[in-house]
Amino acid sequence: MRYINLLITLLLTTTIFSQTNSKKYLDSLPNTIENQFVKTYKKSGSYQVYKVIKKTSFLKLQENIIDSVKALKKDIEEKQNVINTHEKTITELNNKIEGLNNNLNTAIGKEDKIAFIGIQLTKTSYNTIVWGIILGLLVGLFFFIFQFKNSLSATKKAKKDLSEVEEEFELHRKKAIEREQKLRRQLQDEINKQRGI
Repeated sequence: MRYINLLITLLLTTTIFSQTNSKKYLDSLPNTIENQFVKTYKKSGSYQVYKVIKKTSFLKLQENIIDSVKALKKDIEEKQNVINTHEKTITELNNKIEGLNNNLNTAIGKEDKIAFIGIQLTKTSYNTIVWGIILGLLVGLFFFIFQFKNSLSATKKAKKDLSEVEEEFELHRKKAIEREQKLRRQLQDEINKQRGI
């Protein structure tokens, strides 16, 4: 009998100890919805094939589930707001990128073109026109320098010829004056001769 008492005591102690350990284990589980279902199930009693749950445990489980669902909904709303904000920011950034790309393409187009007398020209056309104008001006300059030199030499020749003609004219004038004076003397001599006769 002593063995039976010892065995019963041992079984009761083991059962109480296992129930205590089981209760501590259940209490140590994180407070998730799944663990709350496990705790409620383990703490419930059995009746034939059914589990009997205390109303307070059920109401507490229901309240916890509703709170969890509300928290999840709030978390979902907050995350959706963050997603919406990020999508809006992404859209704005994409619009800015598109605008910057358009500005860049316009700037590149303007860089490749030059406005000359109100006409948009490519750089090559502009360079061709400018160098054509420069060459035209240089040709004109050389032409005018050549004409100036020709005119200068013609002017010098004309001045030299004029100087020679003036000298000849002066010489001719002196000779003409001398002839005239000679003729006057002769005339005066003849007049004197005629009077003296």
